[in-house]
Amino acid sequence: MTTMLAADTSAAKETGRLEAFSDGVFSIAITLLVLDLKVPSLSTGTTAPALWTALAKQWPSYFAFLTSFFTILTMWVSHHGIFRLMRRTDSALLFANGFLLLVVTAVPFPTALVATYLRTPAASAACAIYAGTFVVISVAYALLLLAARHRDGHLLAPHASPEINRRLRECYAIGTPLYLLAALAAPLSPWLSLAICTALWVFWSVGRRDRASGFGR
Repeated sequence: MTTMLAADTSAAKETGRLEAFSDGVFSIAITLLVLDLKVPSLSTGTTAPALWTALAKQWPSYFAFLTSFFTILTMWVSHHGIFRLMRRTDSALLFANGFLLLVVTAVPFPTALVATYLRTPAASAACAIYAGTFVVISVAYALLLLAARHRDGHLLAPHASPEINRRLRECYAIGTPLYLLAALAAPLSPWLSLAICTALWVFWSVGRRDRASGFGR
């Protein structure tokens, strides 16, 4: 009994360290997004109307910030939900999680591209890169889930396999195809591309509140 308790404690410590590290990366990625919100310089005089006008002209930055913020937030919630199903880690899971975090930390860059070029002829390229980033993130989530269930699911808590399989189906059937569609739609309509990305984070966050686990991606 004492040996089993010690093993459970060790496993919880193992997954807890990985979650704590991942939480730090997610929080840094979210924090970096705000750096693209700039205080406008006023060339027509420091009056209240001039400031309001200058702030309004920066609306692409606000839009990109909010979309990326809530997308990363939803990804973090989903990540937390996945690790609620885990009881231990191994090297494959660590590397899969590391790959996911690598792509998450890159999100501020395409966000800045959209904020800077949304109102220019380069908007299609910026939005394609933005949506393409989330294609890679969706694939990274699928790899994380595959790593969790490999070797007959020995990393999972009891009865967690059905939930892992459901999440994998959502990655393959919903997340990756629709983000890919958003990337391919960007040359035709940057706004359609962004609309798909925005609709997806709304779907992941609001559309899955009724699930017992409270998480979904």
